[in-house]
Amino acid sequence: MQPDSNQHPTTGSDSKFSPTTDPEQPRHKGLGILAWIIVLLVFAAGFYLVLHHRTDTAATATAAHHGPGKVVVTSVTAQKGNIGVYVDAIGTVTPVYTSSITSQVNGMVTAVHFTEGQMVQKGAPLIEIDARSFAATLQQAKGILERDKGVLAQAQMDLDRYKAAWARNAIPKQTLDDQEKLVAQDQGTVHNDEGTVQYDQIQVGYCHIVAPITGRVGLRLVDPGNIVPANGTTALAVITQIQPITAVFSVAEDDLSKIQPQLRKKAKLEVDAFDRSGQKQIATGKLLTLDNQIDTTTGTVKARAEFANKDSSLFPNQFVNTRLLVDTLVNATLIPTAAIQHNGLVAFVYLLDNDKAHLRPITVGVTNGQVAEVQGIQPGDVLATSSFDKLQDGAAISIAPISGNASGSKAP
Repeated sequence: MQPDSNQHPTTGSDSKFSPTTDPEQPRHKGLGILAWIIVLLVFAAGFYLVLHHRTDTAATATAAHHGPGKVVVTSVTAQKGNIGVYVDAIGTVTPVYTSSITSQVNGMVTAVHFTEGQMVQKGAPLIEIDARSFAATLQQAKGILERDKGVLAQAQMDLDRYKAAWARNAIPKQTLDDQEKLVAQDQGTVHNDEGTVQYDQIQVGYCHIVAPITGRVGLRLVDPGNIVPANGTTALAVITQIQPITAVFSVAEDDLSKIQPQLRKKAKLEVDAFDRSGQKQIATGKLLTLDNQIDTTTGTVKARAEFANKDSSLFPNQFVNTRLLVDTLVNATLIPTAAIQHNGLVAFVYLLDNDKAHLRPITVGVTNGQVAEVQGIQPGDVLATSSFDKLQDGAAISIAPISGNASGSKAP
């Protein structure tokens, strides 16, 4: 029986040709990889120890510089200055005049003289309507007037003759009286004719539509060839006055005690208009007046301010944030709002003196942006503006080399 050719011989002289693998070779490779991993770990540990040592050294140096147990704070110095008392409100830009132009006669549009968005002056031609039929009617009315004026002149001439004849007792008194009444009737006819002529002249004038105000015309709403009705509800053009322009806003009734005394003194109260975000100032104007009654549903009263709007930055019906300057506090003590802390309804600051922080209660008055007017401290006092979670009354502090100054708002 032949031996299986797929079996590998394990004995005899042919064993030296067997493709066997050395079992020590994988073991040597694994030991090499493990050695490299150990070397990398040793280097990483050494780098960490060196870095940690340098960090501890820097921290120790910083602590030694500021002193043991001291709280590092930034500071600000209270200043004396002016700050405005403002009333904030949301308003709507409202044109002084808005004119929606409609046709007062029936007819066909023959010409449109304006372009969309054009600034037009008062009296500038806008739209032409076919006036031929109205001109013909006017001509007829003028003819009737001239005829009746002739009839009146003849009757007046006869009256003069009758008066002379009556003076000579040549005619009866009744004839003179009848002629006087006839002249009066002719005078009435002439007056009626004059009214008809004036009416027809007005109708012809209605065919030439002009701008009633100076302002900006909107989109074109009619084209040549369109038939327009008399006194229709659809406007042919809309003109809004934008220079000057006003803004209407509502203020709380509690603020009337601040505003009305200024209006009685004829003071010109400044009003600033900001964009929807309240960050960018758009224009500055003045308060015109207050409404004559309070809205009981909202507890507010409407106010109107006027703006020159020379750059057309304010647009009709635009929403704006308004800020009304009602008063200015002069020589007030001003600090940044970042220095003010609160504990319930109590406001306080940390006064820095002799390397210690002293808790000082204050009364916060007017706040304008990041600056507040306070009472309870003096101009020149140094206050903490950071590290409030670590500060307490009497805590030792070290002032970092960062400082700022409070500043007030501009006077009106």
